[in-house]
Amino acid sequence: MKRTYQPNNRRRSKKQGFLARMQTKIINSRRRKGRKVLSH
Repeated sequence: MKRTYQPNNRRRSKKQGFLARMQTKIINSRRRKGRKVLSH
């Protein structure tokens, strides 16, 4: 029987990686503010 969770790093980074978060408003507003650390 196959296990349910088959991690796929590329898919994960597309969905929840830094570049995916760059598309959201929060990170962009933080960049505009000139934050040193944008996300952990």
